[in-house]
Amino acid sequence: MGEFSTFLTNNLVDFWQYTGFANATGPNLAMIVIGMVFIYLAVKKDFEPMLLIPIGFGILIGNIPFKIDGGLEVGIYEEGSVLNILYQGVSKGWYPPLVFLGIGAMTDFSALISNPKLMLVGAAAQFGIFGAYMVALALGFDPHQAASIGIIGGADGPTAIFLSSKLAPNLLGAIAVSAYSYMALVPVIQPPIMRLLTTKKERLIRMKPARVVSHTEKVMFPIIGMLLTCFLVPSGLPLLGMLFFGNLLKESGVTRRLAETASGPLMDSITILLGLTVGASTQASQFISVDSLLIFALGFIAFVIATASGVFFVKVFNLVLRKGNKINPLIGNAGVSAVPMSARISQNIGLEYDPTNYLLMHAMGPNVAGVIGSAVAAGVLLGFLM
Repeated sequence: MGEFSTFLTNNLVDFWQYTGFANATGPNLAMIVIGMVFIYLAVKKDFEPMLLIPIGFGILIGNIPFKIDGGLEVGIYEEGSVLNILYQGVSKGWYPPLVFLGIGAMTDFSALISNPKLMLVGAAAQFGIFGAYMVALALGFDPHQAASIGIIGGADGPTAIFLSSKLAPNLLGAIAVSAYSYMALVPVIQPPIMRLLTTKKERLIRMKPARVVSHTEKVMFPIIGMLLTCFLVPSGLPLLGMLFFGNLLKESGVTRRLAETASGPLMDSITILLGLTVGASTQASQFISVDSLLIFALGFIAFVIATASGVFFVKVFNLVLRKGNKINPLIGNAGVSAVPMSARISQNIGLEYDPTNYLLMHAMGPNVAGVIGSAVAAGVLLGFLM
């Protein structure tokens, strides 16, 4: 009886040592709280639930405490574990091109085709990337790390993951979570900047209705766009090539099933896996550090610079445009590539000051230009630094 009691006690002790209760640390619990906050913001505040719910639940998964040397092979950073295999889509950078395929298949570039000068607004917003890059360098990050942090200013999670997986894989988790967090916080961050930098008169500017774009133009745009951008920055080919390919599937009119698959089931599947594994990569032992805090701060700076650059560029551009061709500066914020979130913000702020002034279609021009611009910027940085 004594031997059995000892055997049972030893087994219970061993079992306890493998439980999360025995291995829990303060940082684990702090990250679990953060994951719950993400889920709360998605469910109660409707802050981009398609992003925050997978990421938030991923944070919970990634911070379940376990015995590191217990041979369980369940952690996301343990070679051969299921989570580690799924995470390779992030760490090896093959989820982002698939996301870009889906984005291309669901994006209508008509607003940009009908008013090509809006491409300049999308380009101007990319100053956030290079501004944050310089600040990161000044704070002591090396050029590869600074470039990966700066790309957060493009408000494009897949691009941030793609670039940081190539240049700064050790910072990938913090950069990815920061990028997606600020994308979800577009409705909170951008409106105060837009109001601060514009006058009431500027907010009331009414833009000309966009012209009708022909089917031929829509088909030719992804072909010409891919050739021009990829000849300019071949290093951006994985993202730009898939973006324009997806758009050609949509606009050709003869590959409807492929376009629907790319923009629907495939996009949804990759979004689930991407969000969940990005969240799980925030394992406290790897994630909580001074560098992570700096990355979040620099990401915010990048986002502010990007939004302000887009709005300010429109104000300056209007000085050389004729009266009937002026652009409402409220669409300048849409130059960041958070599609279509930032374009909706342009619309909502515009309606506050004139309930009959619909800016959404105009804002979609710089918004989709921002998608192209952030991918080009990533290609430029990758070309310089690889």
